[in-house]
Amino acid sequence: MSIWWSLHLRREAASVPLARRLLLGTMETAGVDPDVSYDLSLALSEACANAVEHGGESGRRDSTAAYRVTAYLDGEKCRIEVTDSGPGFPPVRPRPTPVEAESGRGLGLIQELADHVQIGNNPGRGAVVSFDKILKWREGAPLMAV
Repeated sequence: MSIWWSLHLRREAASVPLARRLLLGTMETAGVDPDVSYDLSLALSEACANAVEHGGESGRRDSTAAYRVTAYLDGEKCRIEVTDSGPGFPPVRPRPTPVEAESGRGLGLIQELADHVQIGNNPGRGAVVSFDKILKWREGAPLMAV
C-alpha cells in the first residue's frame, strides 16, 4: 500500500510545524518506527525552514509567497520533496557550516538523517530538496510493506 499527500503552504514560520505534524501523524497511523518518523520529521522541518527563509522572489521575505511539500510512503521507502519559488541555491556552495553556528546547517542535517538526498536547482525559479529514507515498521503495523 502507498500513501501520498501534498501541501501548498505560505512562507511563514507557522507552516513548518504544520507540515511536520502531518508527516508524523501519517507515519504513526501507518505504523512506521518512531525513530525513523522522528528523523524524517526533523529533516522535513529543516527543508521547510529553508523554503520559508530563502524560497521567495530574490530572497525577499514575502509571506504571500508559497512553497510545496509532498510526501510519499510507498512500500519500504518514504520520499519527501520541498519545492520553493525562490532564487535557488548559489552556484558555489560555501564551506560546511561550523557546528556552533546558529543557522546554515539545514542541508547538512538533512543529509545525515536521510538515506538519499537530491537538491535540484533552478536559479531564479526556485529549488527542490528531496530526500528518501528506508522505512522500518512497528510490530503489527497496519500498512507494513509486504
